[in-house]
Amino acid sequence: MVNRLLHLHSPFRIFFISGLLTLAALFGAYAWLGPAGVLTAVILIGVEVMFSFENAIINAKVLSGLSRFWRTMFLTVGIMIAIFGMRIVFPIVVVALTSGLNWGAVINMALFDPRQYAHALEKSHIAIAAFGGMFLTMLFLHFFFSTRRKYLWIKFIEGPLQDVSRPWSYIVLAVAVLLTISFLPGNPEPFKTAEAGLAGMLTYVIIHGIIWLLGKRQRRSGSSRRLKTGLAGLAGFLYLEILDASFSFDSVIGAFAITNSVPMIALGLGIGAVWVRSLTVFMVRRRTLNAYRYIEHGAHYTVGILAAVMLGGIFVDVPQYIAGGGILLISASVMASLIAAAQPRAAARAG
Repeated sequence: MVNRLLHLHSPFRIFFISGLLTLAALFGAYAWLGPAGVLTAVILIGVEVMFSFENAIINAKVLSGLSRFWRTMFLTVGIMIAIFGMRIVFPIVVVALTSGLNWGAVINMALFDPRQYAHALEKSHIAIAAFGGMFLTMLFLHFFFSTRRKYLWIKFIEGPLQDVSRPWSYIVLAVAVLLTISFLPGNPEPFKTAEAGLAGMLTYVIIHGIIWLLGKRQRRSGSSRRLKTGLAGLAGFLYLEILDASFSFDSVIGAFAITNSVPMIALGLGIGAVWVRSLTVFMVRRRTLNAYRYIEHGAHYTVGILAAVMLGGIFVDVPQYIAGGGILLISASVMASLIAAAQPRAAARAG
């Protein structure tokens, strides 16, 4: 019994640390703010997991190609970056850069004037939305224009995209999207949108280019390793962290609708991020992506919805639950995968 619980693929072992940290966080929230603090923390954890569920699926695809060392880095250093870097430091950096205030003033504002800090973060929304939205748009288009995919889920959408695919098709279409949203009438800051969106696109291209080149060099060197090591592993690790940042933008801003307490937001979203990391490891060790052939498709459709929500938020106030509703698409992709897997077995029994 004990051996089963401690087995490498055991859900108990994979999620134990997440559960332990959650209990500690809820205890801290109760000691600080009482039952209301616990409720707020639970809601924030739920929001982070819901908004980042597709992130776990895409992370699993990348992580499965990294060496054991870089997987360990993802679970240790990566978690620290996710909690403190992306959900505490990064928003402060964004506010400092876009408001012209120095770091000390922004940190003071975050701790002692959270309403003003939330307002300053909201004013930075266009740059954040353009960068994250275009990074995710590149991810979405790259997947569906790829001719390497063995399975098509929604064929009337995915089939034509594969038919017209060329090596740079997804980049050309992404540029067209960026130009459209940047200079569409009603955009209050077209040049800031174009600048931040281009930065998001270039970040995606550069990171993917590095991963591809270093992976190619590793293969040419005659290495028998299938998993990325060295600089290729580092590039994959950095890609995962940037991907996490892109997914965290909306949850950080949306969290201020739940509470104005920056420490509470960091606590709730940070613990949620730990659960997402554990879910990623669970999928890698259980080979979930192999078992559910359409789950990647569902995750990337959800990425497309999140990108559209972020870019649409430049013009109108888009309800956050629309992005969170992407979990329904992932659920549908899991059901479709189960049905597809059952068909050959049913045919074999009938034969």
